[in-house]
Amino acid sequence: MSQLLWQKSSFSEGGADTCVEVAASPSGTRHLRESDAPATVMATSAAALRGLVRSLKDGTVMRVP
Repeated sequence: MSQLLWQKSSFSEGGADTCVEVAASPSGTRHLRESDAPATVMATSAAALRGLVRSLKDGTVMRVP
């Protein structure tokens, strides 16, 4: 896999090591990882990620405390 340019979530706490990071590959695949476990990467489509974020924002996905 080519080098990906990872971006931290805008909801990440400043200086915290526990945040979600996202990167896009040239093919358009979106990659997600937890900053404290960077070797574990989940890949998905842009549409699926958009749907997840939309569901989290509107509350249709239950949030884990």
